[in-house]
Amino acid sequence: MAIVDTFGEKVEQLSNTNRTRARWLLKTGWEAQNLKFKLMPDKRLIPADRYLAGMMMDAMLKPLQCPDQCAVVSVFTPCELLQEVGLNPYNTEAMSCYLSASKVERGLLQQAENSGIAETLCSYHKTFFGAAQKGLLPRPKCIVYTNVMCDANMLTFRALSNLYKVPLFSLDVPLQQNEENVRYVAEQLKALAAFLERNTGRKIDEASLSQRLERSKRTLEKFGRFQEEKADRYIPADLVSPLYCGMTNNILMGTPQEEKFVDMLLRDVKKAPAKKGKRIYWMHTIPFWSDAVRRELCFNEKAQIVGCELSQVCEPDFDPADPYMAMAHRLVYHALNGSVNRRIEAGIRHAKQTKADGVVWFNHWGCKHTMGAAQLAKKKFEEAGLPLLILDGDGCDRSHGGEGQTSTRLGAFLEMLNGDKV
Repeated sequence: MAIVDTFGEKVEQLSNTNRTRARWLLKTGWEAQNLKFKLMPDKRLIPADRYLAGMMMDAMLKPLQCPDQCAVVSVFTPCELLQEVGLNPYNTEAMSCYLSASKVERGLLQQAENSGIAETLCSYHKTFFGAAQKGLLPRPKCIVYTNVMCDANMLTFRALSNLYKVPLFSLDVPLQQNEENVRYVAEQLKALAAFLERNTGRKIDEASLSQRLERSKRTLEKFGRFQEEKADRYIPADLVSPLYCGMTNNILMGTPQEEKFVDMLLRDVKKAPAKKGKRIYWMHTIPFWSDAVRRELCFNEKAQIVGCELSQVCEPDFDPADPYMAMAHRLVYHALNGSVNRRIEAGIRHAKQTKADGVVWFNHWGCKHTMGAAQLAKKKFEEAGLPLLILDGDGCDRSHGGEGQTSTRLGAFLEMLNGDKV
């Protein structure tokens, strides 16, 4: 950890004096970590999760290595269209997670707040914006985002477009689930295709796009099978693999690499031993940096995270034969679009799919959608027979951590699940 602290301090110092050098150091450090993932993987993880760590690191390095071949995207942007024109996803939440893991986030958050960004804005967005302002994160080819779930998107991506001086495309997804709205979004996706063609000079072949959506559908179906088969198995879990999975199941959907990952999961689960300990389904992002959460849930046979909401927000109930309608259907019927009841119902369904013993609803600081729904979620989950802990904190910013409260409340929740007196 001392190495990471020193690395983060040096990157932060250089970001104030020499942005080119700071960016080089960040890229080189991440490349070294990627080499470690490949040559010295964590043997406590199943092979699929070791592969996942490298795949995610590859995705994070692309914006630093070849930014002109990347598009900044919100996490729920359908990226199959980007893949067809050779653009890699440059995701705000994922990049901010890695900056936080590199102990660089504090100065970036302060930079954003000093420029007038509200303290209450999502820390993932503030971290990314501060890094862009400092020149630590390079200029992308373009920006594409949706309004699904996150109201910070409406501010962040327009501000980034002005800062980077690059083209911007926004997908407006209505809240109501009906076929008229699917057609409305499909027309926007066709306009997005034209936007990407103009900005890259490459044409999108609809037959190729349809095949890519077929792969997305297969991948989601296989992941659902894995979650069902995993329900009676014990798979060692850390705090970052569920986040990696939540990210790649969105921004890398449609790629051969993501399908390979879920194929590996299906092979690995067949070799896994019988389940042991308490099983926790996690709603929203995970504070991977938290020592309190790590003590209770990281590589712990007594309790482990068996699923994360973010990896199961899209269902494979779309027809790849019409790729634009398929992507539109996925957005309109997205679990986090529309009434919060849809999100809660999906969470209950997926928690039961994994045979979870309990659920953590993580109130990430700045996420109004999550915090506003917490009490209703507790009522609905518990009516469905799933005890739920509302845990306050921040997935990215350590200064909002509340470690003492996290340790006390999470520990008491797990004792309650074990039937111990609390």
